[in-house]
Amino acid sequence: MAEPQQALSRTFPVKPKLKAKSKKPSKTPESKYWSSFKSHTIPNLISSITSLSFSPATPHHFAAAYSTSLTLFNSKTLEPISSISSFKDVVSCASFRSDGLLIAASDHSGLVQVFDVKTRTALRKLRGHTRPVRLVRYPRSDKLHLFSGGDDAVVKYWDVAAESGVVEFRGHKDYVRCGDGSPATMKINHGKPVEDVIFLPSGGLIATAGGNCVKIWDVIGGGKLLYSMENHNKTVTSICVGKIGRDGGEGSEQYRVLSVGLDGYMKVFDYSKFKITHSMRFPAPLLSIGFSPDCATRAIGTSNGVIYAGKRKVKGEVESGLREFPSLGLMEEPQRRVLRPSYFRYFHRSQGEKPSEGDYLITRPKKVKIAEHDKLLKKFRHKDAFVSALSGKNPENVVAVMEELVARKKLLKCVSNLDTEELGLLLAFLHRHSTVPRYAGLLLGLTKKVVQMRAEDIIASDVLKGHIRNLKRSVEEEVRIQQSLQEIQGIISPLLRIAGRR
Repeated sequence: MAEPQQALSRTFPVKPKLKAKSKKPSKTPESKYWSSFKSHTIPNLISSITSLSFSPATPHHFAAAYSTSLTLFNSKTLEPISSISSFKDVVSCASFRSDGLLIAASDHSGLVQVFDVKTRTALRKLRGHTRPVRLVRYPRSDKLHLFSGGDDAVVKYWDVAAESGVVEFRGHKDYVRCGDGSPATMKINHGKPVEDVIFLPSGGLIATAGGNCVKIWDVIGGGKLLYSMENHNKTVTSICVGKIGRDGGEGSEQYRVLSVGLDGYMKVFDYSKFKITHSMRFPAPLLSIGFSPDCATRAIGTSNGVIYAGKRKVKGEVESGLREFPSLGLMEEPQRRVLRPSYFRYFHRSQGEKPSEGDYLITRPKKVKIAEHDKLLKKFRHKDAFVSALSGKNPENVVAVMEELVARKKLLKCVSNLDTEELGLLLAFLHRHSTVPRYAGLLLGLTKKVVQMRAEDIIASDVLKGHIRNLKRSVEEEVRIQQSLQEIQGIISPLLRIAGRR
């Protein structure tokens, strides 16, 4: 085994990087998760979507409240199932019971009604509010009671079966617009009108939305403010809790706060790390948001009557190999054909695979980019190569081309074939670089030849005569410098000889 390892080390002396640098910034796993929701638009719902609510029971259908109607949608097909239109005023809020069989809805007339989801029959009508009701909510595990609140600043706790109020809470000094159930009682000040409030899954934290911020509060810690998220530009209108997957793995059982606002943005907030993990922009102000318990559907309501629903595949549906169609039921997913040597794809297999830790990458040699003058020299277009090099800004390239033309015995011929403008380029180059020590050996001799060969053209052109005057001044200046250096050398040399004797 030693010999193959030695041969391998000689063949691959350096282990290259396994991953090439990406030109575009890569998405985070969480950003990919939220982007995986395939967007669907549900238009023509007449007016603003004031409330979105998902059923806690499978298949987690959702209800949208708008104008004087409440419409139920299938969470898989996103098609409307049924609609309840027995409201006398604008529907403001809706809430499913924990078993998904009943739904309660409130309107601006001050009435709260409880409906059977299947038959759409109004089973109970709860009267007691004197102003529009903005909030109605079933407690999480209570099937017999619900609570409501409205513009009369009163929160009522109802016995649904008896159609009577159990208790009233009159501690509010302004309109009640939102709420959530908890056994704890406390008072916190958000600082701006509160548009929405939810309890987070742990039960010890609550999130409030108002103004352009969402705030996280510690209920167990006595209502202590933990963080204020101020990433919206306008009023935050609705918030809900979303869970990243239920399929196990690294991202399972991680909860996020989803917020929408009048700025048209949906923000995903990781309240465990206090940071924004994803953001999406929509073309209209957003008023409501809901997220299904199975993490498969997300719905956002806008001010112009459009619902932007997002749906992603659930892992169980994909692995089962079955696909559901509304009219055909369950159909078996077509099996992928086995690759055979007679298939074209057989010879391209595994080309998209990522290298593992122990693999070596054999990269293709990078194609060397050849300069334009080199291409022209290969084609024996000597004058064009000479002019191309003069047009550039690198004197080393020009001198290299000159040396190549000298080796080919074509330099003087190229000089004789230059037109007036090209000759001006050459004289300007000689003016700038002929006195540079490392180029002087070639350029000073070329300067003398150019003046001799093209004297008539230089005399006939004022521009070329200007280049010659500049060239003469630079040469005279260089001569004076050399004379000064020789005088200094004459002074220093005797001193150096005397110092050497000692």
